[in-house]
Amino acid sequence: MIPIYMINGFLDSGKTEFIQYTLSQPYFQSRAKTLLIVCEEGEIEYDEEILEKSNTVMEIVEEEEDFTSQKLIALEKKHRPSRIIVEYNGMWNVKKMKMPWHWKIEQQITCIDGSTFSTYFTNMKSLLAEMLRKSELIIMNRCDDVLDQLPSFKRNIKAINQKAELIFEDKNGEVNATLEEDLPFDINADVIKLDDMGYGIWYLDVLDNMERYRGKTVEFLATVLKPSKMQAGYFVPGRVAMTCCADDMAFLGYACKYAGSAMLSDKEWVKVTAKVNIEYFADYGKEGPVLEALSVVKTKAPKEEVINFV
Repeated sequence: MIPIYMINGFLDSGKTEFIQYTLSQPYFQSRAKTLLIVCEEGEIEYDEEILEKSNTVMEIVEEEEDFTSQKLIALEKKHRPSRIIVEYNGMWNVKKMKMPWHWKIEQQITCIDGSTFSTYFTNMKSLLAEMLRKSELIIMNRCDDVLDQLPSFKRNIKAINQKAELIFEDKNGEVNATLEEDLPFDINADVIKLDDMGYGIWYLDVLDNMERYRGKTVEFLATVLKPSKMQAGYFVPGRVAMTCCADDMAFLGYACKYAGSAMLSDKEWVKVTAKVNIEYFADYGKEGPVLEALSVVKTKAPKEEVINFV
């Protein structure tokens, strides 16, 4: 199996700069050959010296219809690389991409130009979402003029891909994009009351800032989810959210310990008041947020049942 490193992003999003930086690192200065497949050529060209030092050969595939398994296998046979980097064309739909069966994507990375993110998110949301959905690392660069919008950008991206590592960069380096003052609820209240959008933002913020919520008490409306394999005495209260478009929904919820969970039914609405604990949970397979119910009261559905991140 040949390891493949997929670098996504629209034109001039910083893909070439990222790849050149990676190739110039010591761990790429080896005898092992790297095949670099470039699917679009931006303003910045690859440095021939960097390619030579990293034992990298470059091939260009300009048309989407030429990006086929047969073409890729031919390039593999021609160069016999130990690893492959693909600079994918941002206007090609990732969902339609087909690669040889023995090519294993080791890591998928998406580069984003922060100064144009709003435009792409508004006008090419589905195409952008396909890039983001399977990426392990998302790098938003050129954030100097949009620093005040980064918390919103972060929520938009995390709604599509909750597991990815997300990095924001300005000309001075990395930027912290989630500040307490950006949250639409009082984090220091005795009980943090979450409205519809507040719940979605809280859910995403907990993923990155678990310690911020350790021991806090939250209150919110939720639907009941009871996974068949979940251990007794637990259920998952959460909300369905539209993360990209009407066809792209996700259930956002954390495990909740509740002695009366057996009396609850799937999909019924409840008002939950719970303490947030951070602990190892078997169903997560790691440490994470586990709610401890203080009160679970059956109630009617809210006017808007689906949280809209769009």
